[in-house]
Amino acid sequence: MKKFDVAIAGGGVIGAAIALDLSCAGLRVGLFDRQQPGQEASWAGAGILSPAPENPASVAMVPLGKTSLSLYPAFVAQVEEISGMGTGFRLKGTLEALFLHDTKAELSTIIALHHGLGLKAEPLRAEDARELEPALSEDVEAAVLRPEECSVDNRALTSAVLDAAQRSGTEVFPGSGAKAIWREGDRCRGLILQNEEVEAKWTIIAAGSFSAAIEGVAAYAPVRPAKGQMVALRAENVEIQRVLWSEHIYLVPRNDGRILAGATVEYVGFDKRTTAGGIEKILSAAIELAPQLANARIEETWAGLRPDSPDHLPILGPTDLHGLLMATGHFRSGILLTPITARLIREWVTEERVSMDWDRFSPLRFQGKEAQAAKKMPA
Repeated sequence: MKKFDVAIAGGGVIGAAIALDLSCAGLRVGLFDRQQPGQEASWAGAGILSPAPENPASVAMVPLGKTSLSLYPAFVAQVEEISGMGTGFRLKGTLEALFLHDTKAELSTIIALHHGLGLKAEPLRAEDARELEPALSEDVEAAVLRPEECSVDNRALTSAVLDAAQRSGTEVFPGSGAKAIWREGDRCRGLILQNEEVEAKWTIIAAGSFSAAIEGVAAYAPVRPAKGQMVALRAENVEIQRVLWSEHIYLVPRNDGRILAGATVEYVGFDKRTTAGGIEKILSAAIELAPQLANARIEETWAGLRPDSPDHLPILGPTDLHGLLMATGHFRSGILLTPITARLIREWVTEERVSMDWDRFSPLRFQGKEAQAAKKMPA
């Protein structure tokens, strides 16, 4: 029987970052994934690092996102130093473009909301926005510059974090997905794999959209997959420096010259196929925002599955089973929340206390009346 201080189910960037932190703290860590680690949501995302709320429900996540963003430079530096690999980290900011037909609040309201949440945001006239980003459409009426936001190449980051974790002592087991948690009374003793049991003092579920499929987990992490389709473009005469955002699309420049466009949100189970309608929706919105992309070459299309919780907020922290923790349900913010998730889980495992309030994200919120209320919330 394999024995560890910590057994982690899920080898995406969050599971790997938790493993890295705990290995660096001197614990023996085993990381178990049902396939080659890092091939699900961590691979499929865009890598936008923005704590700005997309809707009223996500306001509760802003403090967590702000703290995680502040940790990113040190996190990236650590990962790159240990692994010797690049992560494509870009500190260029985000520019949110507003069109005449937008149904969003007026510019002043957007700025006031951001400032009220402690987020830097600057109003821009359309001509000033196009001076910063000449690729923007002439139909853009105004813009918001969020200068402190960043982006990262999530595929490169995930590979680097996995490598850094292994170099720091984490043992990685591809093709060893967790079938169930190993429960004895009020204690979790580890993981049950297909053909063996793994004993651990601490068990952490970080399996993204597949978390609820692990027997014994759904009561704490009732996540479901939210499909997102993406397109990678290359345009020789279009240069975009910042993440560009509109009501219908985001464009994310990469250091290799590609421009990522995405993404849809579809609740279609575990279907990862790209569709004509999904890709058409992305391309139409991308060309509306940056018309010169009409001549761009399509280099790649793909879809990924984000882990969404009933209230669209992360599921973080201890359960009522001693030794069992959740780190899943990050929905569209998994890459952003990676450093803070790893830090909080490491703090709880090593000290049984955390440096910021995470009660709002407790796995226990889905128990009893709170669970029923959450389940009735619209998607």
